[in-house]
Amino acid sequence: MMTQPSRLRSIIAAGALALLAAAAHAQAQVQQKTKTSSVSRSVTELEYGPTGLSDGVHGELSAAPAYGDLAHGPHGTFIKMPAGYVSHTHTHTEDYWAVVVSGVMVNKTPDSPDVPLPVGSYYFQKGDERHVTKCISPNECIFFVSQNGKFDYRE
Repeated sequence: MMTQPSRLRSIIAAGALALLAAAAHAQAQVQQKTKTSSVSRSVTELEYGPTGLSDGVHGELSAAPAYGDLAHGPHGTFIKMPAGYVSHTHTHTEDYWAVVVSGVMVNKTPDSPDVPLPVGSYYFQKGDERHVTKCISPNECIFFVSQNGKFDYRE
């Protein structure tokens, strides 16, 4: 015969196993939905569209999807930033990873010095961390962003 604490542990263990099984099933369904065939796309096929984000001086950022949808969830997106662009101090809800494709950029906390990021440079931006992003080259900057959630911009 089981004691009260033993029965409680058994119930908790059974519940935990059920939750783990449900989580594994949900993850498998998500992976199934995101599986596609391999993709190769030329830079000439990228279709940039407006983002609505501007520094008020140099023009607007534009974005071209590689995968996913930056407005609704996980995505990989190419972003064009006009030469001389300096963002307002802002945050994003989600972390993101970026690689500079063209131009020279800066991504920094508001009070830190500029560190030039030339082509091939990488940076990680922590979600909810205040920062400024700049294009310091004489030509536009393009960077590729990979993010596990939707893209937002909060001043």
